[in-house]
Amino acid sequence: MLRTNKEKLVKLSVVGEVTSPIYGRSPYRISADGQPVVLPGVGGITYNIRVGDPACGWEADHVEPGVSVQNREKEDVYSPANRAFNILSCVGNEATVVSGDAKGAKGVVTGKHGGIEHVLVDFPPETLEKLLIGDKILIKTYGLGLKLLDFPEIKVMNIDPGFLEALDIKPAGDKLEIPVTHQIPAKIMGSGLGATQTYSGDYDIQLFDKPTVEAYGLEDLRLGDLVAIMDADSTYGRLYRKGAVTVGIVVHCNSVISGHGPGVTTLFTSSKGKIAPRIDPGANIAKILKLRTDI
Repeated sequence: MLRTNKEKLVKLSVVGEVTSPIYGRSPYRISADGQPVVLPGVGGITYNIRVGDPACGWEADHVEPGVSVQNREKEDVYSPANRAFNILSCVGNEATVVSGDAKGAKGVVTGKHGGIEHVLVDFPPETLEKLLIGDKILIKTYGLGLKLLDFPEIKVMNIDPGFLEALDIKPAGDKLEIPVTHQIPAKIMGSGLGATQTYSGDYDIQLFDKPTVEAYGLEDLRLGDLVAIMDADSTYGRLYRKGAVTVGIVVHCNSVISGHGPGVTTLFTSSKGKIAPRIDPGANIAKILKLRTDI
């Protein structure tokens, strides 16, 4: 059992609402090969894409699985209330519908999407059918400040202690073996680089170079996969550092836009390389937390 400081962490409630899909004045996105396309994007209730489903292959751009939630006290996505909603929420936190026909239904936080500043929540299909845009979602936030007491060179963020304990993490000397479905080279990470903090948001895996995609087996990435980004340090923002390792969770679908792709929210990072990724095809939140029985 990993020793943590979970008994010292604070549990806080935050409330957001189910967001609407949005478009700018023009519906077109310009693809990496220069083609204007019109596709579904962020926001809303996505009925047929959940964690456990492929991150690629959809006629979509940045589509978010399950339910997209945001604190809407103010229209500004960077309002203090929505910043708190995003920073405090952690992957694995319990979410409860507190208004509308689905009131009382339970779900699980599965990621955070930067830029649009959404928290993503998985609910069972029967709950999705009852939800409406604008319904209120309460999240019992728990996890901010979590530490691994015996591994101080590994920083933990954005993860519920219960989800941490559900992972098959094993000490290996002065390192931790963390299960992941894929290893990803830092050289193909894109949008999200340059952020000065990693307690919210994500950064994207660029999948435009076919030889690299094939070499690392990235064509079968799934939403909810835990992945290791090699030579990537997310301790104080996102940067390239030889030998560093970041482990995160795939939170949204692929993109046609240059520099973009499936997004990854950080869960663990070590600037000193104290994380040893272990390939496990089952390292997906949908399987680990038994969110689905059909995969």
